[in-house]
Amino acid sequence: MIYIGSDHAGFLLKEKIKIFLKQQNEEVKDFGCFSEESCDYPDIAKAVCLNLKEGQDKAILVCGTGVGMAIVANKFSHVRAVCASEHYSVKFSRLHNNSNVLCIGARVVGEGVALELIDVFLKTNFERGRHEKRVEKIKI
Repeated sequence: MIYIGSDHAGFLLKEKIKIFLKQQNEEVKDFGCFSEESCDYPDIAKAVCLNLKEGQDKAILVCGTGVGMAIVANKFSHVRAVCASEHYSVKFSRLHNNSNVLCIGARVVGEGVALELIDVFLKTNFERGRHEKRVEKIKI
C-alpha cells in the first residue's frame, strides 16, 4: 500500500503521481487534499503518518518544497521521511536509512523528475546489515 497526500501546492502533482502509481499496479490510498483550495500541510502529513504501518507501507507527501511535510512526518517514531529532489539521496535513503516516506516539492521538481524519484524510492530495498543498528538508534 502506498499512502499519498498533499497540500494545495502539491495537489496537481499528487494527482499525476496517483496515475503513475496505479499504472505500476500499486494500491494507493489518498489522504487529500482534494483540490487546489488552501489547506494546512501538517493536517495531511499527520493523517498519512497515523495510518502508515512500519515495515509494511510507504508514503509519498507533496507540498511546495517537500520540507514542511518532511518536518511533520519525522515527528512520528515509525517514520523515516526524506525530502529529496535528486536520485542519489532517494536511493541511499532507502539503502541505508530504510526511509518509508518520500517528500517531494512540487515547486522544486518537475513531474518527470518526481516520477523518476518515486520509481527509485519504490524499487530500492533496504540493505540491512550494518545499517540495521543505526536505523534502530533513530527510534527515540
